[in-house]
Amino acid sequence: MEINLRSYQEEVVQTALRGENSIIWLPTGGGKTRAAVYVTKKHLETKTNGKVAVLVNKVHLVDQHYEKEFRPYLGKECRIVAISGDSDEKDFFGNVVRNSDLVICTAQILENSLASMEEDKHVELTDFTLLVIDECHHTHKDNVYNKIMSRFVEIKLKKERNLPQVLGLTASPGTGGNKNLDKAVEHVLQICANLDSAIVSTKNYMPVLQRVVPRPKKKYDIVEKRLKDPFGDHLKSMMSMIHKFMPSKECLSLQEVGTQEYEADVVELEKKGVKLENRLIAQCALHLRQYNDALLINDTVRMVDAFRVLSEFYTSRKNFLDGTDYFLQGLFEENRVELWQLASNDDYENPKLAQLQQTLVEQFKDQDSRGIIFAKTRRSTHCLYDWVNSNSELRRVNIRAGILTGVGAGVNHMTQRGQKDTIKTFRDGALNLLISTSVAEEGLDIPECNVVVRYGLLTNEIAQQQASGRARAQNSVYSVVAQEGGRELRREFINEHLESLTAKAIDFVQSMTPREFQRKISELQQMAVMIRIQAEKNREERKQHYNPAQVQLRCRGCFTPVGYGADIRHIENSHHVNVNPDFDRYYKAGGPVFLERTFEDWEPGRVISCSKCGKDWGMEMKFKKVAILPCLKIKSFSLNTPQGKFTHKKWKDVEFQVGDFDLTQYMTSHFPDLDFENDD
Repeated sequence: MEINLRSYQEEVVQTALRGENSIIWLPTGGGKTRAAVYVTKKHLETKTNGKVAVLVNKVHLVDQHYEKEFRPYLGKECRIVAISGDSDEKDFFGNVVRNSDLVICTAQILENSLASMEEDKHVELTDFTLLVIDECHHTHKDNVYNKIMSRFVEIKLKKERNLPQVLGLTASPGTGGNKNLDKAVEHVLQICANLDSAIVSTKNYMPVLQRVVPRPKKKYDIVEKRLKDPFGDHLKSMMSMIHKFMPSKECLSLQEVGTQEYEADVVELEKKGVKLENRLIAQCALHLRQYNDALLINDTVRMVDAFRVLSEFYTSRKNFLDGTDYFLQGLFEENRVELWQLASNDDYENPKLAQLQQTLVEQFKDQDSRGIIFAKTRRSTHCLYDWVNSNSELRRVNIRAGILTGVGAGVNHMTQRGQKDTIKTFRDGALNLLISTSVAEEGLDIPECNVVVRYGLLTNEIAQQQASGRARAQNSVYSVVAQEGGRELRREFINEHLESLTAKAIDFVQSMTPREFQRKISELQQMAVMIRIQAEKNREERKQHYNPAQVQLRCRGCFTPVGYGADIRHIENSHHVNVNPDFDRYYKAGGPVFLERTFEDWEPGRVISCSKCGKDWGMEMKFKKVAILPCLKIKSFSLNTPQGKFTHKKWKDVEFQVGDFDLTQYMTSHFPDLDFENDD
């Protein structure tokens, strides 16, 4: 099939067609992917033994790029394979690459294969002649794109040949949060250095681009602050009682309740309580965070949603160890009925919802309307969905809503199949309103919308531009529903400034002479390599800080000692299991864990929790169909070391060496009466 590009697309692909590395900067809806298909087609037609990898950062984009873009135009001419985490081909990725012309995959699969030593799986960057990197503004810090490109840059600086050409695609590189031009320029140059690419955009055909991607009409739907909030006030009075129950000095530095800053404070307070092994402080901090969450929900959606979240938390608690547990549970139970009565009083409902209703009713008078509401959290999308479905005014204008959130295994996550079905139903018109987290901002092939609402959001300028770009229908509206003088409104104004600043920074970078640009890129690349080498050295030194036998694992909920670092092994560098045969006496197993994906060597078992306090520890996994292994979350434990107690979010941060899991050794220690030696 012939690929017809618009004039501005033809302009931005010229650098890539010359075989040079480039980043295509076009707005959402401008046709970046189609331009990449065109470059890929020309590359494979002209390059001897050409081999292309198209990298995406989200699983659902693999099939989308394959079905909607690359297969229709290139499927008859070349061998294309689409591989994501649930594809069996990932386990012999090297073989697939050798037998394909074009591979579309998540970046993590390529990174895993670059790191793998298995012949069937391993690939080198030099096996490819072109890398296409979608949403390439993520190529920084510890992002997987940057891990791949760090390998690329290190090979380049060694003057080795045969590296692939690079083509990046982005709707906005952003400013990195910087608010002045010099720093914004530095950020854009760093992205260029990380991708070893120049950034290109249309200069001669801007009017054509503006016709194809019209800017939506932006409107600020501002609401006044609630005059009275008896439900919120009652929650605050209960929080005050918890403050008084705690040692007075611990509350002195806490910021205003109902804010993100307060949440950050109580997170740190809980860590402090764990390090001191003071359950009163740790548990009070955990409960204060739940109340603060309820205040934030009350500020965003309905009072009943906030009440429900608190009620579910307290209903789920089963284990009571001491007076702190009884005090905290009793406080909620004593106030449960009054809270419910206050939450049920419509006189004090959230005024943002009334404004959102007005905006939606106005926009959906046209029966062909389509819209997206962007909300902050998965929980708030579910709350808004319930509100929409129970709202008679919205039913009257025939709004048919669906939820779109990220893929995962948690309570409010979606499965990959559910995500695909929702997008298809929206595309087909059976749904006309998506209530989404940021997952719909980036990359998804979603039909043109005539209304996009950002509701209670604090995000950066990239997310704002991508959300705005979803409103691509003629005369579309981009609405910001926010409280007068609130943080969301201030952030929106800052983002507008940063969007303009991004364009100025890109102009500055594009105006540099080729020699000056290359000198700067080379400097940044050499600096990045040195920083990475030093960081890796520091990481390795940190891993040797303690002998694993010196590190005691304690339950974060009750501080019971349950094992040592020497009991921990890792599987595939990602699953951390306890191999001590006596460990099972410390936990109890609950219901089965269901995952949408299947895995080559293991399958999920049951959830596990502390037998004493009920703290969630992770799950059992069945490895190679024989070994039942407790797979642990490090954030559920504190580590008692010779230099004090520590908590970690991720296993990679622990300061002792974790050994590889050895199945034969495990079976020998767990089943000593069986002979696992091979016969000679």
